[in-house]
This record gives sequence, structure tokens and C-alpha cells, in this order.
Amino acid sequence: MKQFQGDEEALGKGILYLVATPIGNLEDITLRALRILKEADIIAAEDTRQTLKLLNHFEIKKPLISYYEHNKIEKGNYLINLLLEGKNIALVSDAGTPGISDPGEDLVRLAVENNIPVTMTPGPVAAVMALVLSGLPSGRFAFEGFLPMNKRSRKERLLSLKKETRPMVFYEAPHKLKYTLKDLYDALGNRKIALARELTKKFEEITRCSLEEAVNKYADESPKGEFVLVVEGEDEEKLLIDKKRSWEATSLDEHLQSYVDQGLSRKEAMKRVAGDRGLSKRDIYNSLLPEESQ
Repeated sequence: MKQFQGDEEALGKGILYLVATPIGNLEDITLRALRILKEADIIAAEDTRQTLKLLNHFEIKKPLISYYEHNKIEKGNYLINLLLEGKNIALVSDAGTPGISDPGEDLVRLAVENNIPVTMTPGPVAAVMALVLSGLPSGRFAFEGFLPMNKRSRKERLLSLKKETRPMVFYEAPHKLKYTLKDLYDALGNRKIALARELTKKFEEITRCSLEEAVNKYADESPKGEFVLVVEGEDEEKLLIDKKRSWEATSLDEHLQSYVDQGLSRKEAMKRVAGDRGLSKRDIYNSLLPEESQ
């Protein structure tokens, strides 16, 4: 197992390994992941039944502890105590990389708070795979995971993303897909979308279309498999035009004052006003000169 040196407080403690597992195709397991699973004292799993299938396939026999969203407080403290006693623990999720849209992030936080060494064996991430295959720009993106189930919180989250210019990546279960597509369409308008399902499996499918087409497709069709949705971000040029138009309806004095009220100096505020309106700082200064010279 990996040895952590240079930190006396970590000596004698076990190591928490985040182990990425296949999201569908068992051939995607790494040699290092298999070694860590074999060498760990304990394997903590989001779904022990699912993990047992993986372990049996590779003939790995290790004690399994269930660690998932609804027992993460009780089991999280239990696992931390085991780590403090010197046990090495491998944490796996249902599939993919633990710590992303699952309770693994809470265990990492607890381990860090207790100065327990944490490392990981990298591997498959459904969000990244879907993004790359979407055909949308992938240099920058916003990962949103699962949307809130509460209707109000869900609406607020989507409205907060209306001006997001990066592609947005969401996870969704099949039985909620049609409602999520409708919510995305209502909040964001008719954007491009890529729907990725059954990634790395025999029936892998990437559907690239508009949100309107996606809504219509699944209105009467029953979705199957877990989905990753990649939604086009808002056009930056359109946002700039809309912002410029909104400021043109505001007087220079009001525009300037809005920034001053935020705590900016008049000089910095004039610089912001110039940028918002696509004008030079000299133009703004000359327009406000009578007021500035008073």
C-alpha cells in the first residue's frame, strides 16, 4: 500500500483510497484499482450487492461495509474510527469515481478533518465521457450533477443557470428524465443537448438534438438506463448584447451609482460603466464631466 511520509500526525493512521470502478464495461478497471481492492483491509461500498458482483468477477474477497447517503453519518464516523486505528479502506461508488454526486465527498471531508491520508486511483467519470462525446465545446464546463427534487429549489437552480455560458452536465435517472427535460426547456429555452445513456455498455447511445426535440422524443417513449445530459450554454455574444441593451435604457448617472452602491470608487465605477456600454473611459468621463467638476 502507499506510504505517506513527512506528516507525523498521519503516522499510524490508515489510508482512505477512493477507487474508481467501471461505469458499465468491466474491462475499464485499472490494474492499480484491482491491486488496491485486493490489498485494502476493508471496502466501503455505496451498494454492496453491486460491488460484490465486481469483486466476484475479479476473484477478490474482502470485508464489505455499506456506506451510502442515508447512513453516511453513522457509518462515516465508524469508518473514520477504523482509519484512525490504522485500517486501510477502499471506497467505491455504484459505478465511476466516488466523491462525485455521492456521499464519498463527506467521507473525504471527515478524513481531511482528522488528518487521515487520502488518495485515489483515477478512472471512469460518466460526466467527462458524455461531455467529450456531446460535440459541444469541452474546454470549460459546469458540472451540476443531480438537480434538486424540491420543485422550488429545482426552479431556482435552473434559473440561476440561465446565463451560464459553459456547457452544463447533469445526471438523471430514467423515470425522471421526461420531467427534467421539460424543466430544462422551460428554464433555458431551446438549447442544443446531448443525451448519453448506457455509456461503455453494448447499447451505448448518444442522442444529439435540441431540447424541444428531446422533450418530444420522450413524451411517449419510456427511457431506459441512467442518463448524462450535456446542455449547451448561453451564447456569450447574445449575453453581451442583452446586457448592453439593458444598460442603454438606464441613465449614465444611475448606471454609475449602481456600482458606487456596491462599494466601488467613482474611478473604478466609470471603468465598469465604460466596459458595460462598449465605450471608452474618456467618453464616460466627458459625459459625466459637469457632475465630476462640481
